[in-house]
Amino acid sequence: MSLGSFDRDDAMFSIESVLRPPVKITVRDFAGKKKRGVPISMLTAYDYPSAKAVDAAGFDSILVGDSLGMVVLGYPNTLAVTMDDMIHHAKAVARGAKRAFLVGDLPFMSYQANLSEAIHNSGRFLQEGGMDAVKLEGGQEIAATARAIVAAGIPVMGHLGLTPQSINQLGGFKVQGRTAETAAKLLADAQALEKAGCFAVVLESIPARLAMLVSKKIKIPTIGIGAGADCDGQVLVYHDLLGLYEEFAPKFVKRYARMNTIIGDALSAFRQDVEQRAFPAGEHTYDMPEAEWKKLMEKLEGKTPSAQPLLQEILS
Repeated sequence: MSLGSFDRDDAMFSIESVLRPPVKITVRDFAGKKKRGVPISMLTAYDYPSAKAVDAAGFDSILVGDSLGMVVLGYPNTLAVTMDDMIHHAKAVARGAKRAFLVGDLPFMSYQANLSEAIHNSGRFLQEGGMDAVKLEGGQEIAATARAIVAAGIPVMGHLGLTPQSINQLGGFKVQGRTAETAAKLLADAQALEKAGCFAVVLESIPARLAMLVSKKIKIPTIGIGAGADCDGQVLVYHDLLGLYEEFAPKFVKRYARMNTIIGDALSAFRQDVEQRAFPAGEHTYDMPEAEWKKLMEKLEGKTPSAQPLLQEILS
C-alpha cells in the first residue's frame, strides 16, 4: 500500500489513518459493501461512552434505536419513547462517534400522523441530534412517507419483519413472515421501500431463507437482526451483546460478555470496602502541606472561645 491510499474495508490502521481524522462512513459505503459482498457491521448506542466504544471498535454504523426505551429507560416496550428522548440520546452519541454512519430511530407516532410532521421530526434528527439518517418501521403503507423524507434530502433506512412499534397489532414479539402470504408481502414491502428511495432496510425476526431471498431481490443493503447470516449486514442491541440487559433475551442474541455480573461484583466490592473502612486508602486521599495545616491550627487557636470546641473536635 502506498502512502495516501486507503481501503475502507481492509486498511483501517494505515499510516494515513493515523495522521488524519477518521474517514466518515456514508450511504455510498453501504451500497459499495453490498456490491462487493462485504458485510456491514452495525450496533446500537445511546450515550457518549457507548458511542465512543462502538466507533473505536470500527463499526460501520451506529443506530440510536428506540430500544433505549427498554434497555436504558426501563419501559416494557418502545411505545413510550418520545422525539425529545431520542434527540437527547442522539446528541450524546454524535459527540462520541466520529467515523460511524449515525442513524436515528423515529419513535412511535413521530411520523405516522402526517407527512409534514414526519419530515420535521426527521429534520430534527439531523439538525439537532447530529444524525446522518433516520429509520422508520413499515412497508408499503409508509412508502410515501419514506419517499417524502428522502425528497427532503434526508437518508432513510427501512425496517420490516418484527416491528416493535406495532407489537400490539402483531400480538407481541413474534417471528414474522412464516407463511407464504406474509412472506410475499414482506418482499413486496422491501421492494416498495427500495422504490421509495431508502438506502437500506432492517430485517428483524424473519426466517433466514426469506431474508436471503429479500437480500437477493433488492439492490439496497439488508441489515439483519434475527434474520440469518445471508443479509448484507448485521445489527444487535449494545446492551444485549454485552449482557447488560437480561429482562428479555431473544433467540437471535449472542452474548459476547456478561457485564452485569462483572459490574455487580465491582459494586459489591466497593460497598464492602466502604463498610469495612478499607476505602478510601492513602493513595485515594488528598493532603495539604504541613505548614498550611499549622497555619490553620494557629488561626483557630487565636479565635474567640466559641471556636475552641471546633478546634478540640479537629484535634481529637
